[in-house]
Amino acid sequence: MKPEEQLDVVGIGNAMVDVLLRADDAVVDGLGIVKGAMTLVDTQRATELAAMVELLGGADEMTPGGSVANTMLGIAALGGRAGYMGRVCADGLGDLFVADMAAHGVFQSTARAPRDDPTGRCTVVITPDSERTMSTYLGASAGFAPADVDWDMVGRARTVLLEGYLWDPTAARAALREVAEHCAVPGNDCQVALSLSDSFCVERHRREFIDLVDRCTNVLFANAAELQALYDTDDLDEALGEVQGRVDIASVTLSAAGAVLVTPDEIVNVPVEPVDEVVDRTGAGDLYAAGVLYGLANGYDLELCGRLGSVAAAEVISHVGTRPLVPLDELAADLV
Repeated sequence: MKPEEQLDVVGIGNAMVDVLLRADDAVVDGLGIVKGAMTLVDTQRATELAAMVELLGGADEMTPGGSVANTMLGIAALGGRAGYMGRVCADGLGDLFVADMAAHGVFQSTARAPRDDPTGRCTVVITPDSERTMSTYLGASAGFAPADVDWDMVGRARTVLLEGYLWDPTAARAALREVAEHCAVPGNDCQVALSLSDSFCVERHRREFIDLVDRCTNVLFANAAELQALYDTDDLDEALGEVQGRVDIASVTLSAAGAVLVTPDEIVNVPVEPVDEVVDRTGAGDLYAAGVLYGLANGYDLELCGRLGSVAAAEVISHVGTRPLVPLDELAADLV
């Protein structure tokens, strides 16, 4: 394979459009959603939420997203070569998603669903305390199936990042499992990274996630709550002890306390990058993962990988939306 054909990371995830709305707690209550949670909604509920957002004056921002898509965009912004697989509808939101990913330099293999299977969207309400409350309509993204896997793209990847959220739909789960098991075969030169995505998602699939971690995963991404849910404990130290040695690297974010990178031999503490004001935490974990994966792809030491993640996360939480406003490659150049 020619060097220019290789991709640092290929992500497989829910292809969504993020609908961002800044509002106070009263609006969260009025919408009937649980503050700080991610709730899956059906087509009817998604339509109701869209109507309510319009009554409130419309969205503050609409951008293509989804957790792993955000991470791939972050890697591209840092100067890496990122690829993406997802599923959107042949509709306006699907066109927006595909065009935006291409404009940001992400190589795509994005399956198109018929118009009666709309593109997924995530309504994100951002309250003054910077908390994000998400109502997620999976739409077409939930139909991702083994036939949608681009094996040529997998073969070009140093690492494939799998999104835990995609473990809910049966066909998508089968596709992710097939990719993970393929990459884990000795001689297939591709690592598997897994993002646990959400603690409730972990609780739904704990046994299967543990099996995936133990058998196929090289790099694990989680926040403290997700890791504790994985090992069914309220003790973070116990959860860290459980994961240590099961994967090459476990990247665990700890909110304001920073993050840790856990290897079989050491635990590296990563401080937060200071910001003047936390405006919107949406995408913070996604961009942190982008920095870590970009660093790993370039052979940087763990401390620098963590710093790159913190810098990328700090940039994205300083404003509304998941798209960096300051070029991440310039921020990275100050560290490398």
